[in-house]
Amino acid sequence: MHPREQTIFALSSGRPPTAIAIVRVSGARAGHALERLAGHRPAPRVATRALLRDAQNEAIDDAVVLWFPAPRSATGEDVAEFHVHGGRAVLAALFAALSAFDDVRPAEPGEFTRRAFENGKIDLTEAEALDDLIHADTDRQRRQALRQLRGLLGDRARDWRRRIIEAAALVEAGIDFADEGDVPEELMVPALARIAALKDEIEQALAASAHGERLRDGLVVAIAGVPNVGKSTLMNALARRDVAIVSPHAGTTRDVIEVQLDLDGYPVTLIDTAGIRETSDPVEQEGVRRAKARAGEADLVLWLTEGGSLDEPDAGGLPDVAPRWLVRNKLDLDPVSEAEKRPGTLAAGRRLPGGGIAAAEGTAGRVFAISAARGDGVSDLIAAIRTYAEDYFAAAESGLIGRTRHRELLRKAASMLQCSIDAAGQGEELVAEELRAASFALGRLLGRVDVEDVLDVIFRDFCIGK
Repeated sequence: MHPREQTIFALSSGRPPTAIAIVRVSGARAGHALERLAGHRPAPRVATRALLRDAQNEAIDDAVVLWFPAPRSATGEDVAEFHVHGGRAVLAALFAALSAFDDVRPAEPGEFTRRAFENGKIDLTEAEALDDLIHADTDRQRRQALRQLRGLLGDRARDWRRRIIEAAALVEAGIDFADEGDVPEELMVPALARIAALKDEIEQALAASAHGERLRDGLVVAIAGVPNVGKSTLMNALARRDVAIVSPHAGTTRDVIEVQLDLDGYPVTLIDTAGIRETSDPVEQEGVRRAKARAGEADLVLWLTEGGSLDEPDAGGLPDVAPRWLVRNKLDLDPVSEAEKRPGTLAAGRRLPGGGIAAAEGTAGRVFAISAARGDGVSDLIAAIRTYAEDYFAAAESGLIGRTRHRELLRKAASMLQCSIDAAGQGEELVAEELRAASFALGRLLGRVDVEDVLDVIFRDFCIGK
């Protein structure tokens, strides 16, 4: 029997030991397995207590079982659930009993969700949203994934595709039935009007969701600067734990260190980079190269200097892409430096208890004065990063797009719609062909046409049992 036709089973709850564990079985043999283990097949969707026994009539566990006949189940197939005590020995015995049945095997990661997709229970955007929901680390990520799971993008994409097909029908009617009296002589004008309105809607959705993918992955904030200015100390202070080695020797950090933060529900990936300087050490040279590359990909760069240093963020030769904030560190060692007195920098800030200075506007954008070792000003810096994340993700939370794949296919659909408008003077056949390409792009977005090449990539990251 082909693997996709076999019945699958997996633990669908937390790692044992747990109070209760849920084992799900899906496929044509699910009902047979349920009858053999529980002694009967209960009424559909009714939790029923049963003593589970294996093929040798040995008791496995006193459990609760449920039966979901196809197609009214999560996967669209026959599904049985066993709610057992969550000890490792109980689960091992139940797995052994299930494996003893012909054409019943353990599930691969994401196989339950893939079967739900293949049986039309969910579309591909909802499958991706389920994966995002499983892996959500912050409340904002959870809410975005839940909206996608409830059809935020899928419903809009289905509506757009329907309207493209309707516009294509008008164009093709003009091609195929132009000589029939009940077909309007001029169908291109209303078709083009529909196409233009639809293209504008998709482009507006793209513009409004500019940072949607970043909410899924997290805002990237890089700490950069010359060696030995306290980057690793600041990393540990922001993370509130020791994640980076702190040493008085320059060049201690050789590679990029990352840590994930949750700032009031906003995901932030904090990066500690190697000190940026000229060096003859080949290992440190590679660290500097990686530091510059990673900082160039960041959404925000914190350029760290010592309190009295005149070093500015452009001194490191970083790519000029992300905003940069100047963070003057070690004010506990030099609390009133000459740099603070310079017009246009920290002179505008107010002094904080303990010697720190609040943020001010300077030549490098926002300017902060802190002591990473003592903690002065660090809370203000965290608050500023949190506000920056809130502003950055302001439109993302209500946006449609959560993945790069979504954006690329919507851009392609909008481009094909524009091509269909441009082709209007060249013949209805060309317009119809461009509309078919736009419809195909939205079909790929939903997973309804030609998506075999992306399915393995999408479902391989799922956990087993989902």
